[in-house]
Amino acid sequence: MADTLRITWVRSSIGYAKDQKATVKALGLHRLHETIEQPNTSAIRGMVHKVKHMLQVEEV
Repeated sequence: MADTLRITWVRSSIGYAKDQKATVKALGLHRLHETIEQPNTSAIRGMVHKVKHMLQVEEV
């Protein structure tokens, strides 16, 4: 299993619940098509799973 996840925000959060918008922000994403790297932990994976329809994720 990879140590890092590369997460890209690919779909707008407009029209989704506030908790999903908050999850995207908590991941460290600020704008659409922004890419960040986060450690591959169970907490981060859970957050990614909650908003997987808005993200593109690759293991690095």
